[in-house]
Amino acid sequence: MAANRQQEAGVARRGLMLVLSSPSGAGKTTLSRRLLAEDAGVMLSVSVTTRKMRPGEMDGSDYHFIDRRQFDALVDKDGLLEWAEVFDNYYGTPVKPVMDALAAGRDVLFDIDWQGTQQLSEKARGDVVSVFILPPSIPELERRLHRRAQDDYETIHRRMAKAADEMSHWAEYDYVVINRDLDQAFGDVKAILAAERLKRERQPGLSDFVRGLQAKL
Repeated sequence: MAANRQQEAGVARRGLMLVLSSPSGAGKTTLSRRLLAEDAGVMLSVSVTTRKMRPGEMDGSDYHFIDRRQFDALVDKDGLLEWAEVFDNYYGTPVKPVMDALAAGRDVLFDIDWQGTQQLSEKARGDVVSVFILPPSIPELERRLHRRAQDDYETIHRRMAKAADEMSHWAEYDYVVINRDLDQAFGDVKAILAAERLKRERQPGLSDFVRGLQAKL
């Protein structure tokens, strides 16, 4: 991808924070996993959470699972870039690993909601690229929630009730992708990432690169 080609050419770049948000079931997690599998230049921001581990999840890989006391301590120490309460559980993003990755030219992927996106933008707007994923229809959103079989009926009902509020924040995002077809939506996300990587302000090494070119004329 573009980031690799630029770095191969000797152009130093700063990484970016790629945020994917959506109502539960609209596809952000599936898109995130596919992007991580296909692009070595992207790493996942591993959040801390107070919720219980789900089947198939691994501590330190999917989330850092901690208790409420530990979470509150991180908030008090300003150790989180963003945090939010979602369905009676708390989620947050540790500061240091993200900033270290950006400085090293790595892109960091965030699977967070609109509240977390707002907080990230307040703290590091120049580093944030936000994408909101919409479902093609409400019946399809509900069908996907039932199909993934991760939640009971009551939880699915709560997620559907919350979807309208979550979707009302679409206009706060840089880009909006409607996930009618997974391959097409993934192509859209890749195109956004490729273009954002090439922005001049994210390539601090361009000045030295251009001077090197000029010196050989």
